Amino acid sequence: MAQEVSEYLSQNPRVAAWVEALRCEGETDKHWRHRREFLLRNAGDLAPTAGSSANAEEAADAESRIRSRQLQQLVSFSMAWANHVFLGCRYPQKVMDKILSMAEGIKVTDAPIHTTRDELVAKKG
Repeated sequence: MAQEVSEYLSQNPRVAAWVEALRCEGETDKHWRHRREFLLRNAGDLAPTAGSSANAEEAADAESRIRSRQLQQLVSFSMAWANHVFLGCRYPQKVMDKILSMAEGIKVTDAPIHTTRDELVAKKG
């Protein structure tokens, strides 16, 4: 899939610039590669299209605020998913269900394996 994402971004420079602006400072290439795929898979109409103009994107103030909120939510979900996969973080079940369904089909082969607190307690019991 990484090859497909790279190919897609090379053919869509506006989308490439848009998604690259969402990368966090200090984010490793490995984490970013997977989080970028998460963002692209779930961006829908938040990502710019080849035919859209700056004026069209800023057409209505209310629509702009809604899109901004949706983008913030998408970025937050992508970070929660990456933190779960790479750092072992857990979130409320509703959030976990959402981010795991959004990430369906993303293959992360080099993620670390984490032991949860509940698993540690169960081993001692």
